[in-house]
Amino acid sequence: MTSPLATVRLSVLDRSRTREGHSNAEALRDTVRFAQQAEALGYHRFWVSEHHGVPGVAGSAPTVLAAAVAAATRTIRVGTGGVMLPNHRPLVVAEQFGVLESLFPGRIDMGLGRSVGFTDGVRKALGRDKDDADDFAAQLDELLGWFRGTSPTGVHARPAEGLTVPPFVLAMGEGAAIAAHAGLPMVIGDLRNREKMRRGIDHYRTHFRPSPWAAEPYVVVSGTVAVAATPELAHRLLIPEAWSMAHSRTHGTFPPLPPAERVEALPLAARERGFYESGLTGHIAGTEDQVAHELETVLKETGAQELLVTTSTYDRDALLDSYRRLAAIASD
Repeated sequence: MTSPLATVRLSVLDRSRTREGHSNAEALRDTVRFAQQAEALGYHRFWVSEHHGVPGVAGSAPTVLAAAVAAATRTIRVGTGGVMLPNHRPLVVAEQFGVLESLFPGRIDMGLGRSVGFTDGVRKALGRDKDDADDFAAQLDELLGWFRGTSPTGVHARPAEGLTVPPFVLAMGEGAAIAAHAGLPMVIGDLRNREKMRRGIDHYRTHFRPSPWAAEPYVVVSGTVAVAATPELAHRLLIPEAWSMAHSRTHGTFPPLPPAERVEALPLAARERGFYESGLTGHIAGTEDQVAHELETVLKETGAQELLVTTSTYDRDALLDSYRRLAAIASD
């Protein structure tokens, strides 16, 4: 029997995480360089994310960063994971992706999410509030209308109108139902809550309505995957992000990624240690054989057509080695 890994597409979502002792500019240049490396390894897509006012993330303007990534690569698909639609006017988003598609035809993806700013201060700065996420379905419909020239305003989005930029819905919460109703491909995570993820996928497939954008359901499963020569080395890749998340939960700020050895030497209060240890569990990490087995299980359970890997860590060489090993697993 053929392994599901033989047919699945492998893609990358890079969040331009900053690292201790390194600047935001370095994090953005790391993202562009990483895209070139991912292309050389045969990855299908390379996506960038949107975060506002987060000390540990340099990627605040995904369509701008996507343009830099597309200009530095030749064949890999480039997109966003995602543009948070409640933060923007749909016309402006359509225009931005229209420009990207015009400059890099046939290579641009439009991943769209429904999150608003994480804090009251960020939401105020963006001129948004939490309730704006409730309008995501209508915003999505308006955005797609700009590409099809169906806006009731009589305005035409230039150069977006008439272009085809594949849209994807990032499914968190109600996202699966919205993706199904709109007839769009869906990106869903995370791997730490497999049962919730399967429920979302089942709902999506059951309620999917074919659209001009997709004739049938298309599922992308997203999560952290770490591959190394030993389980211990793979585990170390997870440490910086797990600590950073734990620190954000207990101190209210999301810091740059520290080296794993510094985290291991830190004294952690009980509550912070609880979040830290929780952050180390549920991901897929190990040697090639261990990771291949776990990924095959996920793919059999979900029937996903694509894996979008979102791993972040301090050690860039170890991170690249992990992605290199993962690509080799899929090509075996």
